[in-house]
Formats: sequence, C-alpha cells, structure tokens
Amino acid sequence: MLNTILPYTQPQALPYYLAAEEWIARNMPPDEYFFAWQVEPTVICGRNQDVPAEVDIDFCEREGVRMYRRKSGGGAVFADFNNIMFSYIAPASAVQTAFNSYTSRVVNALRLLGLDAEASGRNDITIGGRKVAGNAYWQCAGRSIVHGTMLYDTDPRLMAGALTPSRAKLESNKVVSVPSRITTVRSLRPDISLQTFLNHMIHHICDAECSLPSEAAAGIRKIEEEYYKEVFKSRKCTALARRIEGVGDIGADTRLNHTDGTIASVELFGDFFALHDVDKALATLRGLPPEIKLITNALGNDSLIAGIGNEALATIIADSALE
Repeated sequence: MLNTILPYTQPQALPYYLAAEEWIARNMPPDEYFFAWQVEPTVICGRNQDVPAEVDIDFCEREGVRMYRRKSGGGAVFADFNNIMFSYIAPASAVQTAFNSYTSRVVNALRLLGLDAEASGRNDITIGGRKVAGNAYWQCAGRSIVHGTMLYDTDPRLMAGALTPSRAKLESNKVVSVPSRITTVRSLRPDISLQTFLNHMIHHICDAECSLPSEAAAGIRKIEEEYYKEVFKSRKCTALARRIEGVGDIGADTRLNHTDGTIASVELFGDFFALHDVDKALATLRGLPPEIKLITNALGNDSLIAGIGNEALATIIADSALE
C-alpha cells in the first residue's frame, strides 16, 4: 500500500479530500493508495441520509461546524483536528473485500500499540467494546474507496451537540448517547502524541510512498466543486426509514406515473451501505409495475445493499409505492 502525498499539505475543507480519493480512483494506475488528513470541526453525512434527522443544523451553524455529504453510505460522523481521517483506494471492484482488507490492517496496527482492537458490526473498529473508528465505502470507476475516522481524541461537546441519531440507532448499539459509545486512543495511551500515533499507523499500514502527478491539483479541485452543489448537500428524506439488523436504516420513496401506475422513480434513504451503483440499478425499475417479483428480477442476482437480499429490497420499494 502506498502512502500518497497530496498536492496541498496545508489543511483543506473536507470535500477536497473526498475529491482526491475520486481523482486517484479515476486516474492513477491500479494499486493500493492511502492518505491521512485532518479537518476543522465538520459533520460528514452519508450519501442517502436525511441530514436534519441526523444532525442538529442550528447547533452546527451556531458553533461553526461545517456540514457536508459524502458519496459513500453509512451514517453521520463528526471530525475535527483532534482526530484523524484515513482514505484507502483499492483496485478491487469487490468493495467488501477491500473494506475487510483495510480494516484488518488498521486493527493490526492498533494492536501493535497494545490496544485490544477488533472489527465490529457493519463498519466500526472498537477497543474494549467501544468505537474508536467508523468507516464507509463505495465504488468509483471500478475501484473501491474506503474512508473513515480514527479517534485519537475528540471534542465531546461538539460531537454530542452536532450528531442527533435516532433512538433506534442508539438502542441498537446499547448506548444512550454518541459520546457514551466511543473511546479515544489518547485516553488509552496518553503517552503517545497525535503525530507519533499517525506515524505509527502509516508505517504499519503502508509499504512505500508516492506523490500525485502535477495535473492532479487541478483535477481534484474540479471534482471538489461537486460537493458544494446545493442539490447534493441538501437532499432531504421524504420517506420513513426502518431499521434492520445488519443493514442499518433503510427506506424507499417510490413515485408512480399518474397515467399507468408504473414506477417513475425510486430513491433510497438511510445509512445502509451499497455494494454496487445504486442509482444505476434503480434506474432499471422505471416503467415497471410496482410488483415485488418484477422489481427483484430487474435488480438482478447480486445484492445491491449490504446485509439484505434483492427480494427484501424489492419488498421495501414496492411497499413504499402504496404509502
């Protein structure tokens, strides 16, 4: 795995780093790329989340916490200069395989510090049963992108004020608040500075180093612009999501054509993880009657969403057409 040096070494806004992942996936030779980064206080929401339902927008605006949406699934996370963000771009098109490979390297690096780390649940890394890292993943240009937080430390007041997960989500993790679910490296190893910790992780995750070519700077900035578009940032849920063990929150908004009752459009909402291109798959449903069997056949044999088969997903889509 290559520790990748980005064109700008000074801290940038979060969309810059998400754009860098995309540029690498679309332009660099097939290999494994990794880079670490930090941002000022920021909430990052999953691609399909209803932001007002997961984030206290008034609190964030009052406290100067930035808010962005990423193109991967999963739930909202909080980041600031106390913690570190990791990005991993793999040549593998099987995103769960890439995700498992990445998390195993991170877990091993943490264990070398004497920390009892393990991969847990859908997308977390825990120490002593408490979350220290949350990760998300998606496919881009036939490659896999994995990214997430690493809680060296955090500001618990900002985190608790910014994130407002549903009661069902908290109960599924057997906690009463976001801070009560997490731990930090600093609390467990106060003798290790943030920079020493970062150097340790890079050393044990990566095998070599590379820099991006000169044209990367302009290419990354162009992709970055997409993340600031209001149509992408402000997507709002109009459907009721349900929580499914091993899947997360998932709901569908199925609109029908007034003329013949066939499917006009389908949108999915929640903090689930997609294994393939969701928008492309849902586009195949246009013009179909909202029947479970027909929808299942159109979605194909490969599961679109992690933890749930296409027939169960088709049921959610068909049911929402009746609501």
